[in-house]
Amino acid sequence: MHHSAPNDNHEHGQISLTTNKPELPVGLSTIVTNKMKLVNNKSNSFQETYQKISHSFNDNYILTLTQQNQSKVFCPLVPPDLQGPMIITGLPSNFSLSKESSYHSDVQIGGRYHPKTCLARHKVSIIVPYRQRWEILEQFLFHTHRFLQRQQLDYRIFVCEQAFDKTFNKGIVMNGCFKEILKLESNTSCFIMHDVDLLLIDDRNMYSCPKNPRHLSVAVDKFQFYLPYHELVGGVLAMRREHYLLVNGYSTNYWGWGGEDDDMYKRIVNKHLTLDRPPASIARYKMLKHTHQKLNPSRMKVLRTANSRIDSDGVNNVKYKLLNTTLYHLYTHLLIDVGEQNT
Repeated sequence: MHHSAPNDNHEHGQISLTTNKPELPVGLSTIVTNKMKLVNNKSNSFQETYQKISHSFNDNYILTLTQQNQSKVFCPLVPPDLQGPMIITGLPSNFSLSKESSYHSDVQIGGRYHPKTCLARHKVSIIVPYRQRWEILEQFLFHTHRFLQRQQLDYRIFVCEQAFDKTFNKGIVMNGCFKEILKLESNTSCFIMHDVDLLLIDDRNMYSCPKNPRHLSVAVDKFQFYLPYHELVGGVLAMRREHYLLVNGYSTNYWGWGGEDDDMYKRIVNKHLTLDRPPASIARYKMLKHTHQKLNPSRMKVLRTANSRIDSDGVNNVKYKLLNTTLYHLYTHLLIDVGEQNT
């Protein structure tokens, strides 16, 4: 997945709407149809159109939701439509991320959903770090939306892609997306950091907002459904907003693949948080096959200084540029420039 990457500061990234999704709020759909691409660097048309959309959204959608919510009750503590163990099947031949998905008709533009018949007990943002795995992303989004709806969550999926062909830095991508999500939806209470190659195979493993940080991907088929080591928090990790800020998010010192998740474990322990895990009998995942990247050879050296860097290396001082924000039917795409590695 390659997107244009203008050299804008992260506070002035472009916003594009790229879907014909019909279930937009009254007043917003007309604007989106007429102004499908809200990108115009030569005039003020972008700002004017964006303001129209913002005002229409606030006047219509928020008001409608408020009126609906006043007449609803909270969703059950145990969602009634959970299936338990699920069979992962291939994608339908007519499914594509480049167009509206008829298989996810209740999902709104930008990959967001909330239950229609009750008030969700949890508002969750799913952060998916991504790079050059289009086929895997298709499988992930097709599958994940379906079970998240059964869990009756108010959720939105953000696919966070590192721009350009630079050394990967997951920490900068995650922290940058965390900050941008709070700008878009400031009332988000819970974040789930989710590898794109992991598919949940038991929907009783709830993606709700936990009291403590919760490592969800306990049992992965690649590891014969056993936890490889106790300190592992990579794969799928759920954290409340205040806990993410307390541990200062991810370290930004790991260039290349590996190390940042083990560093996160040290941050959780250092801040005296309890790490929870659901039972391995339900916290089960299938790992999609792909070519694994070469591990960062210096990751262990960086990891040895993890505890001394917690308060000075993370979300409180992350440097990045948001190049583009694009709303597709099944996800919101954030394109992040992580800058250059200091040598």
